[in-house]
Amino acid sequence: MRILIISQYFWPETFRINDLCSELVKRNHQVTVLTGKPNYPNGSVYPEYRKNPSEFSQYEGAAVIRVPMVSRGQGSSFQLLVNYLSFALFASLWGWIKFRKSKFDVIFVFEPSPVTVGLPAVLLSKAMRIPVVFWALDLWPETLEAVGIIKSKFLLKLIGKLVSFIYNRCDLVLGQSKTFLDGIALYCCDREKIKYFPSWAEEIFSRPVEQRIDEITKINNSFKVLFAGNVGEAQDFPSIIRAAEVLRDSSSAVKIFIVGEGRMSNWVKQQVAEKNLQNYVCLLGQHPLEAMPSFYASADALLVCLKGNPIFAMTVPGKVQTYMMAGKPILAMLDGEGARIIDESNAGYTCLPGNYELLAGNILKMSKLSKEDLLNFGENSKTYGQREFGRNKLVSQLEEWFEELVVSKKQTGSTL
Repeated sequence: MRILIISQYFWPETFRINDLCSELVKRNHQVTVLTGKPNYPNGSVYPEYRKNPSEFSQYEGAAVIRVPMVSRGQGSSFQLLVNYLSFALFASLWGWIKFRKSKFDVIFVFEPSPVTVGLPAVLLSKAMRIPVVFWALDLWPETLEAVGIIKSKFLLKLIGKLVSFIYNRCDLVLGQSKTFLDGIALYCCDREKIKYFPSWAEEIFSRPVEQRIDEITKINNSFKVLFAGNVGEAQDFPSIIRAAEVLRDSSSAVKIFIVGEGRMSNWVKQQVAEKNLQNYVCLLGQHPLEAMPSFYASADALLVCLKGNPIFAMTVPGKVQTYMMAGKPILAMLDGEGARIIDESNAGYTCLPGNYELLAGNILKMSKLSKEDLLNFGENSKTYGQREFGRNKLVSQLEEWFEELVVSKKQTGSTL
């Protein structure tokens, strides 16, 4: 099958679409990726890409077409919106010029934000008369309102109309959690084409880990908690910092390691210095996906947090699946679907968003558990993850949907 993937983010940026792309190639599909220049999460184009762009035109056997775009920058909501719109514009133009006479069977859209990534897909789908599958990992416009990027009710309503325009011109809209399906249905007229499709853990998290991270393992006599991922608005770092203050004031033997970068990175660094939290919070910066299993294996427990908001309660952070496959206890400060999964699997302790005192208490409680109890949490986590979020099963399901759509499109000879 000839598959065109449209994603604003792609390798060397670390997103699950990279793993899906390589797996589809391994399954003998011909894959082309239409994407932007790598600039996430730091906000500027990667130096290695600027130095030699041609080295990033192929990935695991897939052709990679990159379009010009405005970088996301740091801290400015306006520049972030320009970043979103510039990719949609140039991907539409480049895609039209490059692919309007190409032969693809299906278009697959990866959307962890922004929803505007669907615009070039809708355009190309119409031009090439092929089905488009949209995988929603964020719900717009609700996510924009939740993180404070847009507060105007008028603009949010306008974006809602854009979302409806995109969803109703896709042949299949996939939601990353079961509770997403109702949110998608608010903007999609045909409930039959909305399906549940969760994330999974990349294959590397299923392999034995031989190396550990010295910066973590050299810390003796401390319970080591690791947060990995985007250091952004949604992750509620103010509450993590407050929890660290509680741990400091209780003179506990705990240290929180943060692996990743994002729009809140500088703020977190400033808070650690101002509040004298150097012995309780350590920022390790951005690292490639390939290094993550070693980071996870070096920690005693893994931390996931989201702000309190109805839209985030519907979201399962992608790190939950990778945490589970790592076989480590999980500490969570979130509600809704993410918390339900961790509680249902008996993988660790949860508390509601913003409850930094209980988060600190859960960290202390877990730090006092026996090695056997910690191992049980980890085993529960891994068993549940393998059963509910198996990578091969999910990719096979996606292939099946692709094939059904291609056959249906050929039979009807119509487009939306």
